[in-house]
Amino acid sequence: MGILTKERVKINVFETAGENCCVAACDGQKVYDIITAALCENKKIELSFAETSELTPAFLNSAIGQLYGCFPPEQIENNLLFTDISEEDEIILKRVIERAKTYFEHAYTCRKALKDVLGGEEDA
Repeated sequence: MGILTKERVKINVFETAGENCCVAACDGQKVYDIITAALCENKKIELSFAETSELTPAFLNSAIGQLYGCFPPEQIENNLLFTDISEEDEIILKRVIERAKTYFEHAYTCRKALKDVLGGEEDA
């Protein structure tokens, strides 16, 4: 896991991904796995983007976006702090988060509608 301080797990994206260009979803998955473990333990997380030179939506969707399918938005927002991120990358991150929240908020409704149209079994 990342570096544990008194109350916070600090995750350095550069060190976790192993590169300063964070473009691949598989590298984002590494970050996601650490964040998920910390959130499951109700820990606060500081996600540092120090030394990263490039972030892509694919990386951020994998690292951050999919969290919204597993945890309530309030838990993520109250426990995950982003640091050392450029203004440009912060714009991309905010867009990824908003899209993930919208997607996962409506995912159940969409899956149910698809099952209704295709004639699938209802979930219990």
